[in-house]
Amino acid sequence: MDDHVDRNRAAWTAHAPRFAVDAEWAWAQPEPGWGQGTVPESELQVLGDVAGLDVVELGCGTAYFSAWLARLGANVTGVDVTPAQLETARRMQAEHGLEFPLLERNAEDTGLPAESFDLALSEYGASLWCDPYRWIPEAARLLRPGGRLVFLTNGLLSILTSAPADECATTELKRDLFGLHRVEWDDEDGVEFHLPHGAWIDLLRDNGFAVQRLIELDIGDREWRHPNFVPQEWARRWPAEELWVARRA
Repeated sequence: MDDHVDRNRAAWTAHAPRFAVDAEWAWAQPEPGWGQGTVPESELQVLGDVAGLDVVELGCGTAYFSAWLARLGANVTGVDVTPAQLETARRMQAEHGLEFPLLERNAEDTGLPAESFDLALSEYGASLWCDPYRWIPEAARLLRPGGRLVFLTNGLLSILTSAPADECATTELKRDLFGLHRVEWDDEDGVEFHLPHGAWIDLLRDNGFAVQRLIELDIGDREWRHPNFVPQEWARRWPAEELWVARRA
């Protein structure tokens, strides 16, 4: 494993107590909501009918998204590399009377059987913390022909307008687009990964995916839950998050 796996596990172990509190709120929500603006799935209609589908969440964290899909009738498996996050997920399962597999695995190499899922999902999991040149091929391997990949990550513009020394998005370009891949912050221990849109499209195509949608999320008048990275007024003017939908040929 490259150093980013160990570093991200350590960082998320440190963050786990705070996200355990967030999990209480997220698990109680009545329907899936995308991103820090919690844009309802019923509005975006990305997932469609998931009842009976075999779903893997890559980098599930506290597994609130897996829980939402399980309530909708999906057969969900959650994968995460951080034991402390999975511990919270299992506690929430017990509190909500909901059971589905939670596996301590690296989303870049899950060890799960090939072509065993209809939907691979990542909401700020593998989509942000794993190397896309490793986790996208793994997602392609896990999906059956015709299966879908749905992932949410930071908006490209929010990354380009934030400097390593200050991760808050601004109105000025702070970072080069060309060569964008591994991203680190001076005050954070974890390692993120971001790509230009053209690189994402090429990577998905090279792994047998056809891009169906790219949604640059508009939060409207909703409350923005992560003002430390992107100010709320910024998120109401530009896309702070982007949602990709692709289908394996």
